[in-house]
Amino acid sequence: MGGIDIFCSNAGIGGESGLLNTTEEDWLNIWGVNVMSHIYAAKHSLPQMLEQESGYFVNTASAAGLLTQIGAAGYSVTKAAAVSFAEWLKITYGNKGIGVSCLCPQGVRTSMVEDAPGIVSALVGIDGIMEPADVASDVINAIESDQFLIAPHEKVLDYIKMKAQDYDRWIEGMQSLQAQLLDSFPEAEDMFK
Repeated sequence: MGGIDIFCSNAGIGGESGLLNTTEEDWLNIWGVNVMSHIYAAKHSLPQMLEQESGYFVNTASAAGLLTQIGAAGYSVTKAAAVSFAEWLKITYGNKGIGVSCLCPQGVRTSMVEDAPGIVSALVGIDGIMEPADVASDVINAIESDQFLIAPHEKVLDYIKMKAQDYDRWIEGMQSLQAQLLDSFPEAEDMFK
């Protein structure tokens, strides 16, 4: 079929919630899908891309990889690792003809979001649920302009700035948001342990 021009590394799972509720197997599973899939894709696609002196990776992570998702230790940690790996790819191979973009949306109308428990849906939908076609349009624009970070929810960029300016205040705000969510969904408290 010829060479790979664009590889969209989009595998991802939500995994088990909390920390105390998880097993070592849960962590290995989510790590394998949310992190290692990106690594395997790059490791096997890069040689051919380097040989043709062109290629592009679009790695789907999540806003949770930039901001942390309340109640989801495994998801947050692995998505942060996915963002970090995409950064590494861009730093290491960006001057060798390899493009890299990292997609970090909040809620997108997919089965992963629509089938999520009420508290998760409320959390990821705070800034609205986007349509897949709108996110795809953002991805195409990013590829065309060789833009690294794709944040379809514009508020994510504001949140990153707030987090960077005052980390302690950011954490306090997230703790407050968590308390508000648990007040609204008391049945979900065990998910947050």
